[in-house]
Amino acid sequence: MEVKNFAVWDYVVFAALFVISSGIGVFFAIKERKKATSREFLVGGRQMSFGPVALSLTASFMSAVTVLGAPSEVYRFGASFLLFFISYTFVIILTAELFLPVFYRSGITSTYEYLQLRFNKPVRYAATVIYIVQTILYTGVVVYAPALALNQVTGFDLWGSVFATGIVCTFYCTLGGLKAVVWTDAFQMVVMIVGFLTVLIQGSAHAGGLHNVIEHSTNGSRLNIFDFDVDPLRRHTFWTISVGGTFTWLGIYGVNQSTIQRCISCKTEKHAKLALYFNLLGLWIILVCAVFSGLIMYSHFKDCDPWTSGIISAPDQLMPYFVMEIFFTMPGLPGLFVACAFSGTLSTVAASINALATVTFEDFVKSCFPRLSDKLSTWISKGLCLLFGVMCTSMAVAASLMGGVVQGALGGLLTGITLSFWVAIGAFIYPAPDSKTWPLPLSTDQCVPSNVTLSPPTELSSRPAIADTWYSLSYLYYSAVGCLGCIAAGIIISFITGYQSGKDIQPLLIRPVCNLFCFWSKKYKRLCWCGVQHDSGTEQENLENGSSWKQEAESVLQNGLRQEDLVNIPGHDPKDKSYNNMALEKITHF
Repeated sequence: MEVKNFAVWDYVVFAALFVISSGIGVFFAIKERKKATSREFLVGGRQMSFGPVALSLTASFMSAVTVLGAPSEVYRFGASFLLFFISYTFVIILTAELFLPVFYRSGITSTYEYLQLRFNKPVRYAATVIYIVQTILYTGVVVYAPALALNQVTGFDLWGSVFATGIVCTFYCTLGGLKAVVWTDAFQMVVMIVGFLTVLIQGSAHAGGLHNVIEHSTNGSRLNIFDFDVDPLRRHTFWTISVGGTFTWLGIYGVNQSTIQRCISCKTEKHAKLALYFNLLGLWIILVCAVFSGLIMYSHFKDCDPWTSGIISAPDQLMPYFVMEIFFTMPGLPGLFVACAFSGTLSTVAASINALATVTFEDFVKSCFPRLSDKLSTWISKGLCLLFGVMCTSMAVAASLMGGVVQGALGGLLTGITLSFWVAIGAFIYPAPDSKTWPLPLSTDQCVPSNVTLSPPTELSSRPAIADTWYSLSYLYYSAVGCLGCIAAGIIISFITGYQSGKDIQPLLIRPVCNLFCFWSKKYKRLCWCGVQHDSGTEQENLENGSSWKQEAESVLQNGLRQEDLVNIPGHDPKDKSYNNMALEKITHF
């Protein structure tokens, strides 16, 4: 493959992204130097507005893997990827109306504190350790994979970009804390959109206009969006995307530490919900940009597919190769696209580092040393950011090489993880049959003959029967398998060992789904509550009555508040039917 190298202006544009991102970290380090508390550092003092948080949420979960991978998916499999707008909508509504109120009103900082309040410490610690390991592994891939794809197509230095990403993210996370992460994410979100728009405009011009793109995509069967085949082995159908995609993204948004941490950093619950809903708008915009980028790319390569012709070696190189093709005579714009891709990487890595530092500090450090001073807590938090920054960067290098209820919770957790890993590893060893995953037709009729030698297809060894069923399950159902397996195992084990009465469960920890449907009668609502006393008082009374219970949970909750201050938890606004952190802020500085 002929590598088209960057020009000087491309490097200048790319470097500007890192310089500005670092500058934001320095700005907040100087601005917030007098507010030296772990609460300020990890959750921004819980006084953030919804605007920057919404942009931060969108940027963090649209990594470079998405920027490079989503257009490639559309190019090969068609615009059915657009159906993710259904998944995103369900996920945001469920997160805002079911999960967020529980986390926000309980005053926790680490989402895994909830597991101790609901079950016990072993469940909490098990989930925290799993999250830490999974996030470090994921972050390493997020850094390395796009850097490798860009290196092979553009000649962009592989290890220089990997280490620059790790160093810059660690730098501004350690200096500025959550506020630096949020505002840097907001800037990077703008860069991502601008990068996508330049590709869309220039790509459409090369194709002769958007109408030509639509015509070519229609002729190439790329606009057959709705496929209602219920076969769970098909890669992308209406059901795999809308149902499987909802389960997949609900794990990312509904209970993910990175998401919840930024939501609870908002000054009121209403701001937190607005952040999620405006973030949904951002997800839709990025999704539409990615889909049209894939269609434009197909229109450009419709007669000479660079993947099947051997010009590039992997599908994730399609987008960088396309960019170098259309911007080859325009120095600086390829650099802008790379900045767009790495904006996704920077925002994801920064959010991961901050979340890892938070769960480690809240779930382990504060549990072992509950009387730490504010100054020492802040320095420990900064040290954890530095540590996890080094670990995530190291992982990127490694990626190149390589009670009844309590028992029910632990058993369900292990079962869900086992099932997810089983199907995922099985699918890796025995890939799904071509009939389930083969892309739409691609042409090489007008490719210029090259010296590329195509290796003959390898002969598959004998496949077990399970390889064509269980191991061939669509990747979007992996999270659904893990979730349903966890719930089923937890229920079965709880019934065997003895389940907990609903009257013994604090209403604050349960958010009934039936409450979302206002047309239900009180009788059916109570039936669906399964004995939990949601009608025993207002949410504020539940908070106040739950104070003594929280103290017995042996967890230092409410973000370092003294236990004697938890007798009455203010912050409820009856007019707005929401909660805020203003009163908690006053108590903290009392």
